[in-house]
Parts: sequence; C-alpha cells; structure tokens
Amino acid sequence: MTLTEVVIAILIAVGIAGIVVPVLPGTILVLGAILVWATEVGTSTAWIVFAVAATFLVIGAVVKYALPGKRLKEAGVPRSTLLFGGALAFVGFFVVPVVGLFVGFVLGVYAAERRRLGAAAAWPATKHALKAVGISILVEALAAVLAALTWIVGILVTP
Repeated sequence: MTLTEVVIAILIAVGIAGIVVPVLPGTILVLGAILVWATEVGTSTAWIVFAVAATFLVIGAVVKYALPGKRLKEAGVPRSTLLFGGALAFVGFFVVPVVGLFVGFVLGVYAAERRRLGAAAAWPATKHALKAVGISILVEALAAVLAALTWIVGILVTP
C-alpha cells in the first residue's frame, strides 16, 4: 500500500465515522477521498471505481431522506418537530460538546411533540423520530461502506 492509499483509507474511515457520529460531513469526505485517489491514479479503472462509488453515495443520499421521511409521515410526525430537534441538537453540541448533539435532538423532538400532542403521546412520537433518524444514518453508512469496498476492489484491480 502506498502512502496515498493509507491517507485515503484514513479519510474514508473518518468519513464513515462522521456519518455514524454526525459531526463531520461523512459522505463528502468519502467521496472526496476516492476522487483524490482516482485523480492520483488517473486510469480509466480508477475513474470507473470513482463513478461506482459516487453512484452508491448518491443513491444512499436519496434513500436516506426518502425512506425515513415516508415513515415519519406515516407516523404523523411533522417536519417541524425534526427541525426543532435539529435546532436543539445544534445548541446542545456547543453546550455539551458532541454528546449534547444527541441529547439536544432527543429533548428537542420530545419537547416539540409534547407541545403538539401532550405528555402521553409525546414519547411514542419521539421514538418514531429516533427510529427514522437511525434508519437514515444506517442507509448513509451502508452507502459509504459500499463506496469504500468499491475503492478497495479498485486498489486490488488497478496496476
């Protein structure tokens, strides 16, 4: 393995971690790392690897919004609840670094749903929102892993 490949592998790993712990733009890091590799290698095989990896990431980005959005709509959780949860997650991130992101999101969604539905129905709606976010993260992570595996295959077949 060359030094470039090691750096690319580290960037891809950081990108995947950034998807699971949404602090870094994970998908962009993975795509950018593979783009740098394809540019460095410069063969048609490398560009095909980049195109396949980019396709996985684009499909993942589309599905990550479409699937959870559909489930939330079916559960009756409005977009405003997620926006409020996101806003509180942003604040929480700066109040309690990293951990506050998650705590703020949960508290924000719960507060919005409690205000909208009342105490009894707030927690079930919050669980629906958390499941949808979890599915979104899993879809994006799966797409990034598939892109990473494509890159690994590309390394193996590129002379």
